[in-house]
Amino acid sequence: MTDWTAEELWRTYIQLTQAEAAFRIQKNDLSIRPIWHQKSERVQAHILVCFLAYVLWKTLEQWQKRAGLGNSPRTILEELHRIQSTDVVLPVAGDARRELRIRCIFRPDAAQAALLDRLGLRLPERVRIPRRVGM
Repeated sequence: MTDWTAEELWRTYIQLTQAEAAFRIQKNDLSIRPIWHQKSERVQAHILVCFLAYVLWKTLEQWQKRAGLGNSPRTILEELHRIQSTDVVLPVAGDARRELRIRCIFRPDAAQAALLDRLGLRLPERVRIPRRVGM
């Protein structure tokens, strides 16, 4: 690499640090570990899932930066993971085999509501569960 310019060396070094940071995120933040698959399709599927997880992580990081909330997606996930939902299941009168199922989302606390607002997100009041085939 004696023929490289100082700029080319620096750019290559920065790419190396970015690749190392990506592996650190996958190992530490996403808890992705090697899995020994026996079939090549499963290896490819595993690589795809790892890649998608990393892309989603980096997307959340950029979204967070644009909202002025720093650059640590872990803090957003830790804050929002406490928002829960529950299914309310009611029997349908006259048909014991059928039921009405409605997913309700708990209201976020003040900190979560402020975070959602800064990110431009709005939680639905309720989410209808798709009907299962055969009901």
